[in-house]
Amino acid sequence: MKNKLISKLRMPDGSINPWVIAVTVTLATFMEVLDTSIANVALPHISGNLSAGADESTWVLTSYLVSNAIVLPLSGWLSGILGRKRFYMSCVALFTVSSFLCGLAPSLGVLVFFRILQGAGGGGLQPSEQAILNDTFPLSKRGMAFAVYGLAVVVAPTIGPWLGGYITDSFSWRWIFYINVPVGIISLILTSFLVSDPPYMKRESVKRGFRIDYIGIGLISLGLGSMQIILDKGQRDDWFASNFIWTFAVLMFVGVIGAILWELREKNPVVDLRMLKNRNFAVATVAMFFLGFVLYSSTVLIPQFLQQLLGYTASLAGAALSPGGAVIMCMMPVVGILVSKVDTRILITFGCIVSASALFVMAGWNLQLDYGHAVRARMLQSFGLAFLFIPINVSAFAYVPREKTNMGTGIINLARNIGASVGIATVTTMLERRTQSHQARLMENVNGYSTAYRNMMNATQTKLVSAGSSLNHAAAQAHGMIYSTVQRQAAMLAFLDNFKMLGIVFFAVIPVLLLMKKPKGPAGDVPVH
Repeated sequence: MKNKLISKLRMPDGSINPWVIAVTVTLATFMEVLDTSIANVALPHISGNLSAGADESTWVLTSYLVSNAIVLPLSGWLSGILGRKRFYMSCVALFTVSSFLCGLAPSLGVLVFFRILQGAGGGGLQPSEQAILNDTFPLSKRGMAFAVYGLAVVVAPTIGPWLGGYITDSFSWRWIFYINVPVGIISLILTSFLVSDPPYMKRESVKRGFRIDYIGIGLISLGLGSMQIILDKGQRDDWFASNFIWTFAVLMFVGVIGAILWELREKNPVVDLRMLKNRNFAVATVAMFFLGFVLYSSTVLIPQFLQQLLGYTASLAGAALSPGGAVIMCMMPVVGILVSKVDTRILITFGCIVSASALFVMAGWNLQLDYGHAVRARMLQSFGLAFLFIPINVSAFAYVPREKTNMGTGIINLARNIGASVGIATVTTMLERRTQSHQARLMENVNGYSTAYRNMMNATQTKLVSAGSSLNHAAAQAHGMIYSTVQRQAAMLAFLDNFKMLGIVFFAVIPVLLLMKKPKGPAGDVPVH
């Protein structure tokens, strides 16, 4: 049976069809990226069902992100020790089993424990998939290969909130974890049949031996874990007004600085920071950080704007994002073709300009925004995003030796995930602080000396009295309605400030791209060594 299946998937020269391998390794990665956002909308249901407080339930998200962030940079080293295929299948198996156990969790503590395991399993999937694609496809076809991977990484967080809301409302929050199980099983079966380690990896594994850098692993875990906790809990705990945040800030500083100094001195580091001496890889890593910053921040902001200020349901807000996902799905193959014909710096610059323009369009939204306008703005942003992910990845690995691919994929994926966490923490904090600032400024005009305020009070009070309210009750109602309007306007202005800030971030990235090396020929002909 196994031989028959493999024979049908072979190319005329006897090798496995690389596109089958690309789809195979993308399956589990799609589910892993989806899990970073799908649980957000289910938190109220989880806390209610497990008798947990709203603040306690956020550890369902934090625990996953912390373990995910720790494993990401270690994935290259673990692949070298265990073998890439064995490591990848171990991650898929751990992710699948822990997903099932998350669905069965009887209490919040048990759920958080299994989410830690799930995040650890998921942390190794993205870097492993990228490394497999790098080795499976020649550089001239790598753009199209990354198009398949890009669909998982860019589309999944877009549909995650909508899918999570639909599953939670229609079935149970437990099914957001159960749906991972069949996908994981299929991925395991196909990977065992189709994927194999390249010969050079076996040679590298022999050279590397089994020496474990315990100090490096400990410092990286301490630094990245503390950083993720700070970013996830900072706004909720009022940042450095909290002793909790200060404690983890000190731990983060010790861990990150210590890890950098230690890994630069170590002969066989678990994370090879010397790779950042490669100019293209370093610039691409910075660009990927800001891609994660803007992509995930805007994916958080847009549904909140539509739900909080315009009264959209979670499903309708998710539906407003879905056409953007469709645009990315359509454009990824096109960009995959262009990346072998056009200078990647031009493609990335074009993507930044289009995405920034879309964000400035969003910065002009108001409370009379119609559904179609919101959808079109998101589609324009998605069109620009499609020109970023593939060219950045191709540029990053154009001059990276293949034996460094595993390590490089872990670093660049970590940059994107940290960018996402920093971005979400930034817009969440800025949203609250700017709302307070705008509200204070608007309330300066809500007083008896303002002609506009008096006219609005009188008109509103008159309508309420004619509707049956007493004079005193109508006055209180009118004042409350005006205050509610001020709050909505202040929140709207804060959202617009965030959209404008994200647009500026994308424009600021463009000069950094000039530091990249110009390809010697067409992008697809850049040498690997």
